[in-house]
Amino acid sequence: MIPKISDFGLARIVEISQDEGSTNRIVGTFGYMSPEYAMLGQFSEKSDIYSFGVMLLEIIVGKKNKSSFTPHHVAYDLLNHVWRQWMDQTPLSILDPNIQEDYSTNEVIKYIQIGLLCVQNDPDARPSIATVASYLSSYAIELPTPKEPAFFLHGRTYSDVLALESSSTQSANSSAQFSNNQMSASTFIPR
Repeated sequence: MIPKISDFGLARIVEISQDEGSTNRIVGTFGYMSPEYAMLGQFSEKSDIYSFGVMLLEIIVGKKNKSSFTPHHVAYDLLNHVWRQWMDQTPLSILDPNIQEDYSTNEVIKYIQIGLLCVQNDPDARPSIATVASYLSSYAIELPTPKEPAFFLHGRTYSDVLALESSSTQSANSSAQFSNNQMSASTFIPR
């Protein structure tokens, strides 16, 4: 897997006396942004925990967190895939095939569980970084049961997603005048 910069460090823009913040300018890579940051502009240490959880699950699965659709048009992304396998009690089915047989089953399941704990929908339910570090370094700790991850689609189909997008676009068009085009221009400047 190619290393990449994620959205870690959002919590660093918070003053020492603050434990969370809010912004009107959303920056980051979709797929790594926590839902509270992506939708509301609210960030905290738990936003970074979310990004870490996504990255941990990407390492285990060997795939990026991106949306796609199954042949039956069911919306699917990495978090949905991992969560469904976890709930079906088949977490090892998501394991990157390149890992082969050189792994400890219990450790892989532990790391999947830690990843799912980090991407829970409720920021308060996500562990702190100190807790994540203790989970990763301990062999005898009992982990809590993860709750549903953020952006879980509950089996929505492609047509459901399109209908939601269409209704939100119509609503936005009726409330504001703006130009919506499908083209953007980028200028590349060498370093």
